[in-house]
Amino acid sequence: MVFFSRMDFSQGSLFGYIEDLQELTIIERPVRRSLKTPEEIERLTVDEELNDIERAVYLLSSGQDIQGTSVVANLPVLMRQNPAETLRRVLPKIREVLHVAGVEMQLTAAVSFLTVLQDESVSIHTYSHSFLHIILQNLEHRDAGVSNAWLETLLAVIEALPKETIRHEILNPLVSKAQISQTLQSRLVSCKIMGKLAYKFEAHIIKREILPLVKSLCQDVEYEVRTCMCRQLEHIAQGIGTELTKTVVLPELVELARDEGSSVRLAAFETLVNLLDMFDADDRSQTVLPLVKSFCEKSFKADESILVSLSFHLGKLCNGLYGIFTPEQHLRFLEFYKKLSTLGLQQENGHNDNQLQLQTLEQEKKYISVRKNCAYNFPAMIVFVDPKNFHLELYSIFFCLCHDPEVPVRYTMAISFYEVAKLLNSGVYTIHKELVTLLQDESLEVLDALVGHLPEILELMTTNGGENSGSESKLLSIPDLIPALTTAEQRAATSLKWRTHEKLLQKYACLPHIISSDQIYYRFLHRMLTIILTNNVLPVQKAAARTLCVYLRYNRKQEQRHEVIQKLIEQLGQGKSYWNRLRFLDTCEFIMELFSKSFFCKYFFLPVLELTHDPVANVRMKLCYLLPKVKSTLKIPSDKHLLQQLELCIRKLLCQEKDKDVLTIVKRTVLELDRMDISLDAFQKRFYENDLLDQEKERQEHLLLEMEQLEKEKQQSEGRSTNVNDKIFEKKRRDNKTSSVLAKSMTLSVSGSSSGTSAGKEDKKSKLVRSQSFSTQALHPKYSNIDKCPKYLFAY
Repeated sequence: MVFFSRMDFSQGSLFGYIEDLQELTIIERPVRRSLKTPEEIERLTVDEELNDIERAVYLLSSGQDIQGTSVVANLPVLMRQNPAETLRRVLPKIREVLHVAGVEMQLTAAVSFLTVLQDESVSIHTYSHSFLHIILQNLEHRDAGVSNAWLETLLAVIEALPKETIRHEILNPLVSKAQISQTLQSRLVSCKIMGKLAYKFEAHIIKREILPLVKSLCQDVEYEVRTCMCRQLEHIAQGIGTELTKTVVLPELVELARDEGSSVRLAAFETLVNLLDMFDADDRSQTVLPLVKSFCEKSFKADESILVSLSFHLGKLCNGLYGIFTPEQHLRFLEFYKKLSTLGLQQENGHNDNQLQLQTLEQEKKYISVRKNCAYNFPAMIVFVDPKNFHLELYSIFFCLCHDPEVPVRYTMAISFYEVAKLLNSGVYTIHKELVTLLQDESLEVLDALVGHLPEILELMTTNGGENSGSESKLLSIPDLIPALTTAEQRAATSLKWRTHEKLLQKYACLPHIISSDQIYYRFLHRMLTIILTNNVLPVQKAAARTLCVYLRYNRKQEQRHEVIQKLIEQLGQGKSYWNRLRFLDTCEFIMELFSKSFFCKYFFLPVLELTHDPVANVRMKLCYLLPKVKSTLKIPSDKHLLQQLELCIRKLLCQEKDKDVLTIVKRTVLELDRMDISLDAFQKRFYENDLLDQEKERQEHLLLEMEQLEKEKQQSEGRSTNVNDKIFEKKRRDNKTSSVLAKSMTLSVSGSSSGTSAGKEDKKSKLVRSQSFSTQALHPKYSNIDKCPKYLFAY
């Protein structure tokens, strides 16, 4: 760099530098024109006439390492094809090669041996005779990764081996392998094997032959061995039962909990928590509880190494010891949880301004993990304090965790939000604000975690939302919900995480059960149409199209419904972009799924057929794929004219189509259409279920229209004067108006009498009651299966 800073770029100097460059000689290096030399290629060449077994033996005997590794990886295939010859000729060669093999071949062999066991290519007796000794020989490989790979294979084999084989081949040699004179690796392997053997033998055999080794390894001079054996005590306890656990395992755990090694103490604590169910009340109160209290006290003072584990197991610990807590101990553990939940946030709370500057990066990560674990345990702590005491005891912590500055903490709270809402039940209204907060979170990961159970959460909010819950004022229970939902969708739309956006749009299909039809129409429905028209991601567009169809299905005003249908046809079906016309066909598929056949035929059948003349081949091709579904919506004889239109369009396609790919699809579709049977207006046995479902959809469509009409009449009747003379006058005027309305509604197939008799009035009243009950029912279905539950539609 100094040389270049002193360079003079004047004309004379520049020519001098050029002369110097010309004096440089370029050293030619030999370029290797092939990856392998002829000699190497010759060594890698194998006679093509050799069969698979002979080739494998040859490569293992005189091939290179990579060829031998390939043979070992192919061992399961050879065992399936020719097990006898493979065991006789190939496996002995593999056994020889493994003595000097490298790490890659060793790892490959461990996996292949396990695959042979899982494939059941040979009997377990043959496997133990041929493969088990090779596995045991390589257990103590000098490379830790190789040793662990063979150990995993052995542990899987132990599950399948008979007891006698395990006793002679594994348990008896284990006595010598677990001695203090053996290597560290050998003793660690022995610990893990004993944990597995505890499930294979009866309690008296474990007590006589395994427990002495367990006690010895728990007192090993190396802390790694003590830690490993301590973690296996859980499996040992489950194998020997409650009584032996109390007399043998618990004393060992107590001693290990006071070990000088922090990893040993941590293993002892976690094993104690996992074995809580096996201890009786006396053991919990006299032995376990004092140890737990000691762990909690030391975690802040002298032993922060167990802080993360303690915070992770605290929920299970508190509920496991719940029956033996005194009120004072109950309060102490609750305060301890609260302290952990805000650990490391003193600066944000206005205290210890210089504390975070002194903390190391590792400490900060540890504190974040602790608060994340507290968020994970929050539902368990609600059970601990009782949901009735949530607002008094835990709401402040819930608020802090939902507003935590770290994303992992808020993410965990978003995941557990549904569990919290279920536990609170009728008290769920207390966490409305936190729901809105998480919906508006700056991290899309948090939003994605929350959206997973959003329909269930909103259902709990509206059905158990305190005094304001109910169909008439359900929106009032979460006043900021709509802005939060729209903000969340806009943030997802502007991000690059389209899967989150797709998931969000799918879950928004639950909103008709949460907020009013007008709110959906003005705040969400048009937004869905905009997404279909402008978004560039196909799954997002399809999700928006389906949700729009759900909104259309639940819309309660006929004028709004017709407006949306008109926009779908004009902006999608007749749009300038072929991409929009393709999305129109997707939307029509959702219409056929969600609405009745009659509805589709009235509004969308002909606009779909118009696309047979589309100038873009892809649109015509997609339409051809859709034609069988379109034909299935027809009913004969009422839709005979539409069937004629369909047949005319198909004939035109057959005669006029120039694109050979489209023509191929057309011919295939014609054959499929010819094989299809068309539903009749009357019920048929083979279509009974489908016809019954379609009839229910159609009935609900008519019922919604009746409900809309009768509610208008009810509103008019409520506005009458209480004066008797005014009543008479209003009655005459209403009767005249009713007759005209009924005359106009004949084409809408609205049942009802136009007479003003008392019988007609009673009939109207019964319809209104039936419509209102239907409305109430439709507004609160379960979201778990939104398409199968009863729903209301609109008539045409």
